[in-house]
Amino acid sequence: MAVVIRMSRGGRRNLPFYRIVVADSRFPRDGRYIERVGTYNPLLETGNENRVTLVKDRIEHWLKLGAKPSERVAMFLGKAGMIDMPKQSNRPEKSAPGEKAKSRLEEKAAKKAAAEEAAKAPKEAPAPAPEAAPAEAPAEAANEAAPPAEEAAAG
Repeated sequence: MAVVIRMSRGGRRNLPFYRIVVADSRFPRDGRYIERVGTYNPLLETGNENRVTLVKDRIEHWLKLGAKPSERVAMFLGKAGMIDMPKQSNRPEKSAPGEKAKSRLEEKAAKKAAAEEAAKAPKEAPAPAPEAAPAEAPAEAANEAAPPAEEAAAG
């Protein structure tokens, strides 16, 4: 029989309350258990002393008998100093953004880079006003040199 220390959910919908129980690993999560050894109320503030309550002597007894705590219960026991603080597992596959989110981030970065390039370009280039005035002068000279279209057609 594999004995585990885990949480069993109680409370109603949207108001969770957990009992920390010692149970056979084959029993369902909220089903039969061997002994209740604490509680966890996630609705209380993090600093509240009643958020996690543990019956330390009974937990130590079950740990000596070989009971394995779940990840969350191991965190509680580590914070209480009953066992060494467990290494927190990193789950990058679950927390990584999806394909669409990645493409949106790339597009956003490209737009930002283009906007920065556009913002830098006018500051570095000389003012276009002096170049615009000479461009208009040859066009006027060309109009004066060419005879009007009506005179050319009549002649």
